[in-house]
Amino acid sequence: MLTVFLPCRKGSQRITDKNIRPFADVEDGLLSIKLRQLQSSKLVDEVVLSSNDERILDFGLKSGYSKLRLDERPEHLGANDTSTDDVIKYVPSVIAEGDIMWTHVTSPFIDEKDYDEYISTFEKKRREGYDSLMTVKKIQTFLWNENGPTNYTRSTEKWPRTQTIDPIYEVDSGAFIASRDCYLTNGDRVGKNTFLYTQESIKSLDIDWPDDFELAQYVWQALQNK
Repeated sequence: MLTVFLPCRKGSQRITDKNIRPFADVEDGLLSIKLRQLQSSKLVDEVVLSSNDERILDFGLKSGYSKLRLDERPEHLGANDTSTDDVIKYVPSVIAEGDIMWTHVTSPFIDEKDYDEYISTFEKKRREGYDSLMTVKKIQTFLWNENGPTNYTRSTEKWPRTQTIDPIYEVDSGAFIASRDCYLTNGDRVGKNTFLYTQESIKSLDIDWPDDFELAQYVWQALQNK
């Protein structure tokens, strides 16, 4: 059993009505795109749309998607200052069994084929000893803080070829997969031995700021017109 947890809280400090405002040529926006993708996934059994926004829950109700289940999340778990850790603790109370894939509407370029690939990969990697999967973006370039480089040594080579720099990985919030037991045992949406699923930059685009929203619309339209 694979259940998706799709959190969509009320309000957004950076982008007003981010989840449901029109996006490119999609009237009902990012939520509409994501529900359609998840409904089309071959390996997703159920989608729990968790929100404290009646407009979001109403849209879900009217969508008619067979995999969709609505969760009216308590207000204290949908505030601007709500900790993700508190929402993680809440998830096992609304998903009773099996594996959980946590994803967001703000990753519109992750589609049903990607989700099926994540789930298939997780099943394979679990047999190899991994207990969770997390999507990431590989970063292999020059990274500095105020004290200088953080991922290479200038005393060895001031400007090495980027291919020789040890990569680091940015959590792109595209998907997290783990068992319900992992949530209960670790209090987390990943376990102790997480497989890092590296994906291309466009898949890692997470809409968090107004500039992200505008850029994503242009990219979406360009891809639709191909």
